[in-house]
Amino acid sequence: MGSLYSDHITWLHRVPAAFKLFCFAVLGTAQFLMGSPTALVLSALACSLLFVSLGRAIYPARKLVLSIVLASLLIVAFHAFMQQPSLGVVSALRLLSASLLGIALTLTTRSRDLLDVFERLLSPLQRLGIRTERLALQLAMMLRFTEHFFVVWKRLDDAHRIRTGKAGGLRILAPLTIQMLVCARRAADTLELRLGE
Repeated sequence: MGSLYSDHITWLHRVPAAFKLFCFAVLGTAQFLMGSPTALVLSALACSLLFVSLGRAIYPARKLVLSIVLASLLIVAFHAFMQQPSLGVVSALRLLSASLLGIALTLTTRSRDLLDVFERLLSPLQRLGIRTERLALQLAMMLRFTEHFFVVWKRLDDAHRIRTGKAGGLRILAPLTIQMLVCARRAADTLELRLGE
């Protein structure tokens, strides 16, 4: 499975996964508690500076960030058309900030480290008879497949651009869906074999 994780070590790679996940979760939640456009602009600037501080590590995620910026602009345009420009700006700033934090976490944290954090956080639930290792695995798989979706999307878009000189757009939706279904089926078969042992 493809990964956005960057082997170019940055200062954020050295921060423990648990602390990183906690801070990003708090910051991400704060985005939706703030209603002031000024506060959200400052927050978006801070998230952008944090992201840019990763240097060459952000290279694999350039197109992903560009798509998020375009989505943010579309949100602003839609709300402006609906005569709600301030709501559009607030929504776009929240999307941009939360996305940059999530991508920064993905670029600098291995899936195995996130799985370890989830297992530790969920361990108290074992007293209630809940199989927390499977729940942690499900959370980690969800994050991994989300990351893999963008990796495959970028790969297909690059291939289409090389062949035609144009962005793939909706044309790559069918092959993207097929590849993700094949990958999900393969992962399910592997898990069934291992968990059945």
